[in-house]
Amino acid sequence: QVQLVESGGGLVQAGGSLRLSCSASERTFSGYHMGWFRQAPGKEREFVAAISPYGRHTYNAASVKRRFDISRDYNNKVFLEMRSLRPEDTAVYYCAARGGPDNDDSYTTAGEYPYWGQGTQVSVSS
Repeated sequence: QVQLVESGGGLVQAGGSLRLSCSASERTFSGYHMGWFRQAPGKEREFVAAISPYGRHTYNAASVKRRFDISRDYNNKVFLEMRSLRPEDTAVYYCAARGGPDNDDSYTTAGEYPYWGQGTQVSVSS
């Protein structure tokens, strides 16, 4: 059972930046596909960014392209660097993981990820 813990959320003014981190308990974590999703009040959970095993390939949602970057280290962490934040980016951000296959496909729907963290709140004021 993979356990994921997000951190780094907070309150920031529009135009500001935040860096979210996700720590995983799994020792073979580098071989997992990872994703970031977010959910605003009253809205469905939406895809933000994904990264393939070993960081070979990344993919961002159109709404965050050129503002957010997903990355991972070779231990057990995934990051979401967020710049030029907007009030509409306000949401709970979740880290998600899936164990395979070892390819560079981008998994962009929540149902494709069996493992989830508890989420971290990001609030952007105007």
